[in-house]
Amino acid sequence: MLYLVGTPIGNLDDMSPRACEVLKSVDVIACEDTRVTGILLSNLGITGKRLIAYHEHNKAASGNGILDLLKQGLNVAEVSDAGMPAISDPGADLASLAALNGIEVSVIPGPSAVTAALSISGLDTRYFHFEGFLPSEGSKRRERLKALTLIGETIVLYEAPHRLKKLLDELVETGFADSSIALCRELTKKYEEVLRMTVSEAVEYYKTNEPRGEFCICLEPLEQKTMVAAGDGAELIALLKAKGMSSKDIASVVSEYTGMNKKEAYKIASES
Repeated sequence: MLYLVGTPIGNLDDMSPRACEVLKSVDVIACEDTRVTGILLSNLGITGKRLIAYHEHNKAASGNGILDLLKQGLNVAEVSDAGMPAISDPGADLASLAALNGIEVSVIPGPSAVTAALSISGLDTRYFHFEGFLPSEGSKRRERLKALTLIGETIVLYEAPHRLKKLLDELVETGFADSSIALCRELTKKYEEVLRMTVSEAVEYYKTNEPRGEFCICLEPLEQKTMVAAGDGAELIALLKAKGMSSKDIASVVSEYTGMNKKEAYKIASES
């Protein structure tokens, strides 16, 4: 069996007794970083466990090796460095691989930065969109940023400290200057901090304050929009074209949000 085990996002006391028992009982633990997981196990008093690195850069080869162990009847626990595996995490691929091969997959729920940040953000949490990390650069990043303007519910993003200022500047450029934002860092730790302000105010704040720690960001959406019907795709194409979006990016966004065929959307955008 494959167990997806949630681990603390900062405070060791948030590790559940059930999660501890599973980590003690399994034959193998697949982890994002063996050093990080080794420290966690040591703090929990768990010794003698076989650890296998499974991360974005080795997931193909490592995943097949782990699958072989599962097929042999071994029990494997999968953990990330912090929080729930498979959420904005390569663990999703391992869970999918196991399920597709008839391996039973069980979840041991635990802390999650997403739900922790939402609960403390002060923003509307009835509906939300989890974006995670944006692509680091290039057209894919621009495409996702513009796609965020069409989302009518609270948006949750992850960002590293060295890219936070860039992200805030891009959000202003994309139209979110006056949107409320909750910048959450060090959640559950001694220096837990949540800054609540507008995006433009956050830009000013970080001109004199250096970002530290990984951020989970909750962002107020732009004015609520009704999901565009497929028949209105041409109107949306014209709107995005006027805003300077490339035909390729327009096709991706229009296809996702209206159901229009991507090739058809690209053709209309290119000819308009």
